[in-house]
Amino acid sequence: MSAQPPVVGSKKRWLILSHGFNMDGRASSQTITDKIPYFLEAGIEPIIFSAITGMKDQRFPHHQYLAWGPAAFRFDFRHWIANQYGRGFIYKLLTRTVSILLAPLIGLEKLVLGYSSQWSWAMPAFIHGLKLFRAGKIDLIYSTGGAWSAHLAGLWLKKVTGLPLIVEVHDPLVIRKSPNDQGFSKPENRDAQFRQQLEMRICKTADLVWWFTDGALHYVKVRNSNLNTANNAHGFMLLPGAEPPGGLTAIKPHSYSGNLNLCHFGSLANDRSLSIILQALVPLITKYPEAKDLIRVHAYGAPLDSLTIDAVKTLGFEKILQAYGRLEKDPVTGKSGRERVIEKMQSADVLILLHGNDEWCAEYIPSKFYEYLWTGRPIWGITHRNTQLDEMLEDRGAYLSHEGDKVGIAMALERIWFDWNAKELIQPKWAPIGVDQAAYKILSEIQENI
Repeated sequence: MSAQPPVVGSKKRWLILSHGFNMDGRASSQTITDKIPYFLEAGIEPIIFSAITGMKDQRFPHHQYLAWGPAAFRFDFRHWIANQYGRGFIYKLLTRTVSILLAPLIGLEKLVLGYSSQWSWAMPAFIHGLKLFRAGKIDLIYSTGGAWSAHLAGLWLKKVTGLPLIVEVHDPLVIRKSPNDQGFSKPENRDAQFRQQLEMRICKTADLVWWFTDGALHYVKVRNSNLNTANNAHGFMLLPGAEPPGGLTAIKPHSYSGNLNLCHFGSLANDRSLSIILQALVPLITKYPEAKDLIRVHAYGAPLDSLTIDAVKTLGFEKILQAYGRLEKDPVTGKSGRERVIEKMQSADVLILLHGNDEWCAEYIPSKFYEYLWTGRPIWGITHRNTQLDEMLEDRGAYLSHEGDKVGIAMALERIWFDWNAKELIQPKWAPIGVDQAAYKILSEIQENI
């Protein structure tokens, strides 16, 4: 890691377009907000444009704008109300009322355009960004997402102003369907069609653009041979890393309790489901019946997916699976969602990392992985077609399984059971990946290429 931030020269006034900036616990927010202290250290003077969904930052100019489309307005309004009043009666009353009133307009928007809800935030971001340019207040445009509306606004501003544009693509814009699919074919979905075109425009128009995995960069290069050629974008791979979550400063010594606690943090879906863990419990409990009373699976951060709900009911695992939903700021203790999450992470015996089963896993690493690395707790990764992620897990010491390998997953769970009983769970190598390396890499690339 760099001890000193690179010198950025004259391009210090950055307009940062980030739809979800300062949304507590959101990966799309943390990816940019965690870099800000390092940018400030390097002398960057940021101006932030975001939606109204996060908390307003007081360290620098931070402008929050409502999206102009009805679907995005509903999304933003829900989060704004939650920030103001919590998720109690007022939240339910107002959000349901707004949803009913906007339903016809949302239906029309989907019928006519068919884009994802946040697309219309690009319009106020562009208009207000243009005003800043005309006032001579910005030297560089930085779009990050998350929501692709930030990239769209960045491209519009680049075309009109000619300012340097740097782009941070979180998740692949083009979602491939199989290992043989390179992403060239025209998608049926209109939002996917637009994202395919957006990727092409970014590779042609931006000055710098980066992705978060080797796989994502590989497939983008296959589709866009102009990347890294004269008069086109310079593209590279950047590990986003994570700051010590919740202000973590040291590894908390682990103590074994009367239960084996397997903990999952983050979103769940039918393609990333805890049902595979529950199914792997069946042969284990058959061999060791006492495991049913001693193993607990804890789910934090999201509602349960339908496959997990069905598995709990079918297998009779109501006591085994305990779901807590999203951890947000505690008004009593004042602890943020991130602080509460890290406490739960450190209390785990093993942290579950579910990768998913879609082809896009080859281009994606769950953001929770980087937070997990700070806890010093063993990770059980169930991955899919991603050698980069497998290598990082193996290098640090982890339990590793592969999606679809039911026998392998059951064997990994049995090994965890044996290790826990012997009080010899894997002691992972302390090798977290911080955000400073990502921020300094961006600054170096700007220095060299812009």
